[in-house]
Amino acid sequence: MSEHPTTHYRTIWISDVHLGTKGCQASALLDFLKHTESDTLYLVGDIIDGWQLKGKWFWPQSHNDVIQKILRKCRQGTRVVFVPGNHDSFARHYVQQNFGGIEVVEETEHTTADGKRLWILHGDRFDGVVQFAPWLAYVGDHLYTVALTFNMWLNSARARMGLGYWSLSQYLKQKVKNAVSYISAFEDAVMQEARKNNYDGVVCGHIHKAEIREVDGILYCNDGDWVESMTALVEHADGSLHIVTWTPPAVVREKKPKRNRLRDTVVTTPAASTPLAEPVSRTATEREENVPAHTDESDKQEPSSVIQA
Repeated sequence: MSEHPTTHYRTIWISDVHLGTKGCQASALLDFLKHTESDTLYLVGDIIDGWQLKGKWFWPQSHNDVIQKILRKCRQGTRVVFVPGNHDSFARHYVQQNFGGIEVVEETEHTTADGKRLWILHGDRFDGVVQFAPWLAYVGDHLYTVALTFNMWLNSARARMGLGYWSLSQYLKQKVKNAVSYISAFEDAVMQEARKNNYDGVVCGHIHKAEIREVDGILYCNDGDWVESMTALVEHADGSLHIVTWTPPAVVREKKPKRNRLRDTVVTTPAASTPLAEPVSRTATEREENVPAHTDESDKQEPSSVIQA
């Protein structure tokens, strides 16, 4: 049973799920979707990883369950808006279409309960590598996949040692100077464009780094990802925004019972004609001194004589 109660938000934003890859934390996302409700759900790109699926098909049941859960939310009245990213750019051919109740848009605007106008887009258009060196983006994606695979092995070992989840790639992003500079440049470019278009803020994904900050009156929000950080951006009824980091309940594995070594022991029962010996009782003094129990006088034997040379 999950540790999380069901929570209702005015709006939820998720992105960079990368369904179709082994690094996708589909079970955690499904648990999040089961225990949250919202008036509007924004899917801010890279929900399905078309790049990986082109090379090798990977689609376990948990990934299918996520899609089914989102469609079920549509049927139950949640407005679902899909803003495609670079990994699911195939969906950009279907902008302004509606699939199972899901609206597909290139980008859109959201007004919070307290009146802020937020620009919603994936953010890959501000990534110079994606725009001007797509081959390098593919190489980077391959290296990132390798890092995620190693991260899975590492966290599997950590789990066996009773340690919590730790993201290697997030650690490298924070420590490598070029990665920090790239993220900072991306955030600045997005905010400048939002200011130019008279928005109060922007919500995006793409760089897998959840954050909320305000610079010179422009609010920058990134909802993170469901590969490393398992985060979402949420809006409360009063219009306030914050990042939710989802921790699915730990799976408690039942210990296998130890094998009873006596289970396979062959017990020989006495023949029916052989009477069973009556149990012999001992006094407390005899038990402490390890003295043989009393028997009938007829059972006593004379002490053996000592033979001297």
